[in-house]
Amino acid sequence: MTSRPPGRPPAALGAAALAALLAAPAGPALAAAPAQAPPGQPASSATPAAPEASEGSAPAATAAPPVLTLPGAFARAMEASRNLQRARREVPAADAQRRTALAQILPRISAQGNLALNSTEVSFGDPPDTRLVLPREDWDYRIVATQPLFAGLREKRSYDQAKLGVQSALQTGRAAEEGVLSRVASLYASALGARSLVDVETMNRELVGRRLKQARDLFEAGETTRVDLLRAEADQKAAEERVISAREAYDRLLGQLRVELALDGPVELALPDSALPPLPDEAELSARALRRPDVAQAEIALASATLEVKKQKGAHLPVLFAEAGWIQQKRAFPVDAYGYGALRLSFDLFRGGEISARVAGAGEREAQAALTLDDLRRRAGEDVRISLVSLEAARAKVRLADERLQAAQAEYDQSFDQYRNQLLTAVELQSAETSLADARRGQVVARLGVFLAEVDAWYAAGSLAPAALKETSR
Repeated sequence: MTSRPPGRPPAALGAAALAALLAAPAGPALAAAPAQAPPGQPASSATPAAPEASEGSAPAATAAPPVLTLPGAFARAMEASRNLQRARREVPAADAQRRTALAQILPRISAQGNLALNSTEVSFGDPPDTRLVLPREDWDYRIVATQPLFAGLREKRSYDQAKLGVQSALQTGRAAEEGVLSRVASLYASALGARSLVDVETMNRELVGRRLKQARDLFEAGETTRVDLLRAEADQKAAEERVISAREAYDRLLGQLRVELALDGPVELALPDSALPPLPDEAELSARALRRPDVAQAEIALASATLEVKKQKGAHLPVLFAEAGWIQQKRAFPVDAYGYGALRLSFDLFRGGEISARVAGAGEREAQAALTLDDLRRRAGEDVRISLVSLEAARAKVRLADERLQAAQAEYDQSFDQYRNQLLTAVELQSAETSLADARRGQVVARLGVFLAEVDAWYAAGSLAPAALKETSR
């Protein structure tokens, strides 16, 4: 085996494994087997190949379903995934909160009016110097403008926290992209694997069919008992059940993929020419993992918690704001219209320890945020390491699965020849069949595992979206 530097994964195998997922999944034997009749239908009634359409013939009544490629699935997910659209709406919502916080430090202008009917009217002075003190029909209005000047920088801290909220919402969108593309890649590959397993189970059913035919021939020739024939018939039914289950699994995965992509109607999955770019080394992946969305959100949460401590400490400081207004009234005392300007100051002398308690609580939240960030950073690096270990294990399983399939195929070929010559019992042939069937399934699962392990490695590094969209630098 070729050696390589520690921490450096070999060339990417996921694309090749995914491309080979449907290519000869069952080995050389029975690769060109005839079409198998549906369960419960005689083999002679199996559907033949459709003849070529002659000139002037009517077009097919049902159009072929559209073909969905893996890059097309990724692009569709970025545009139409409901989960992703919902997460992206966090950004305008957070920006609205930012504008709300900004409004707290901008001037405010308000208008107020009053209309009253009094039981009596009071005035003093002789005309023309009469001054109306209490009119019977009284009215007044005022326009007031206020501008906060200083409040312990609490409004500024709130605005800074709101800006951090926008950044956190952007990271929420990034995390949603990573999660959606991870689910799409897994569902797409799993659906291809399920489709391959349908072919595998069909060929496994043909293995049992060969034994059933041979058992029937031997029974009719009087060379074996009816027990072998009944066992083969029971195994044939079990094989047909596995084919149905495989088709059900494929339809279920395809349905989940359609839901994730917001697609209606049937689709046909295409084998990808390439899946994901080659993985960089472990050091690069670990560096990227420290910038993945959940770590970035934890950093933002720590910065916001630090601002919260400062904001609560600002409550010890006085509040200063400017106010200016214009008043118009029916009463002419002292005058009927005037304007004013004022500086207003307030300071809490005693609040029963409320501010100190708020500061202490904010400090504890800051300590919790720091611990969360440290834990996520450690977890990110460990996730990368574990994903690379899993990828190495998946690649080793592919090699072992190929070798196992070759050995099981050779065992079955020899066992069938010996059973036909009455050198082995039906139970021994059945064991070889089971071994070959399990090896075929194991090869499909192993090839699928390599691609899924690569997806997990990119996801652990927080770089699945650029890798899936071919934005990773090479």
